[in-house]
Amino acid sequence: MDFFYTGYLRCGASEFIDLNVQVLHGRGLRRWWHPQVRFLLDGTESFFPLPSQQAAPMLEWGLNWCIANRPMGYLVIHAGLLAQGDQALMMPGIPGAGKSTLSASLCFLDNWRLLSDELAILDPESGLMQPHPRPISLKNASITLVSSFSQAQLGQVYTDTRKGTISHAACPASSVATSDQAARVKWVVFPRFEKNSSPICEEISKTEAFTMIAEQSFNRDRMGAVGFDALCNMLTDTRCFQIVYGSTDEGLQLIRSITLP
Repeated sequence: MDFFYTGYLRCGASEFIDLNVQVLHGRGLRRWWHPQVRFLLDGTESFFPLPSQQAAPMLEWGLNWCIANRPMGYLVIHAGLLAQGDQALMMPGIPGAGKSTLSASLCFLDNWRLLSDELAILDPESGLMQPHPRPISLKNASITLVSSFSQAQLGQVYTDTRKGTISHAACPASSVATSDQAARVKWVVFPRFEKNSSPICEEISKTEAFTMIAEQSFNRDRMGAVGFDALCNMLTDTRCFQIVYGSTDEGLQLIRSITLP
């Protein structure tokens, strides 16, 4: 925890806590025979236990699940989210699209501010994206790539998880220090990594972008008209693109071409 969460604010004993999260040992013989860990939210176990050596990834996955399922009035979208000043870049994407690798690359190579690599949180009232900077989840070949960045600090590598080989990169200290600074989305980019493909960048309509973002939203339907209007308003002044790239360098070049003045 200290490795990943140094510099984060700590709640005092008298402060209100929204989520009571625990990672506990398995019950009964599981404490000693093939030890397991359990994730509990407000005393309720919501997942199957995992091997005890995967306790840290389980905590990160569990925290993501908590935010996605307890939005408390915010629209939550499965997307990477970064900012330069008060202008944000949102990268919605299905698993494997490459958004976390691009998020890490933009942070460590281009000095973008990380708001989140997984969960874009939209305040319907202000129309601003709320920062939620946490460790960046990396899988398989992305681990080797990001570990080569001089500013990146990676934690332990875990093999044979349900997502393959994974590790996490600590959030840049500058992003943690500015986690009180919201931003407004200016660019929406839907990335798709296809090995050995030629780079493609296509601007798309806001209607098409709305449909694809809605598919990646955890709670738009539950929020009803508020969620619908919030997403429409967010897209009002944005430009929306689809990109296909065969390497992270190509993906970065495409994003630079979109976001540079």
